[in-house]
Amino acid sequence: MVTMYQQALDDLAAVFTRINGTEVDRSVAALAAARRIALYGVGREGLQIKGLAMRLHHLGLSASVVGDMNTPPLGRGDLLVVSAGPGFFSTVAALMKTATDAGAQTLCITAQPDGACPRVADIVLTIPAQTMANDSGPATSVLPMGSLFEGAEYVLFECLVLKLREALKVDPEAMRANHTNLE
Repeated sequence: MVTMYQQALDDLAAVFTRINGTEVDRSVAALAAARRIALYGVGREGLQIKGLAMRLHHLGLSASVVGDMNTPPLGRGDLLVVSAGPGFFSTVAALMKTATDAGAQTLCITAQPDGACPRVADIVLTIPAQTMANDSGPATSVLPMGSLFEGAEYVLFECLVLKLREALKVDPEAMRANHTNLE
C-alpha cells in the first residue's frame, strides 16, 4: 500500500526527472558571477527564497532578501532572483523591471516558463511542478495547491548550493563559519 508520504516523495521525484540541467547550470553560473544577489518571492515561495538567501550567505556570497533593510541597490554585475511559480506576480514583475532598468540581470524560477515574468527574465529556471495555477484536474499531485512546486524549490535550492559550493571551492567548514552564533 502506497502511503501519502510515498506519494508525495514520488511526486517530487517525478519533478526532478524533468529538470533541465542546462537551466540549472546557467543559474549556478549567474549566481557565482554576481557581485550582489537580491532575492524575492511571495507567500510560501518567499519562504523558500529566504532559505536560499541564507545558504548563499553561508557560501560567502553577498545575498539579501528584497524588503529587508540591508538590501543594497542593484546595478550592473548584480542579480535579482525571483520566484514566480505560476508565471506572474505583479510585485515580481515590478521588481524585475526596476532591476533591469538599473542594469542588473534577472533570474526567474517558475513552473510556467511562458508566463509574463519568465518571458522578460535574462535567465529562467523551470521547475516542472504543480502550482496553484494548475492544481485541479486529473494529473494533480497528492500535495495541495502549490506545495509540490514549493517543496521542489527547497530540494533544488539545496542542490544549487552544492553545485555553487563546488564551483566556488567553498568547504563545509567555511560555510559553517558564516552561520550565526546568535541562536
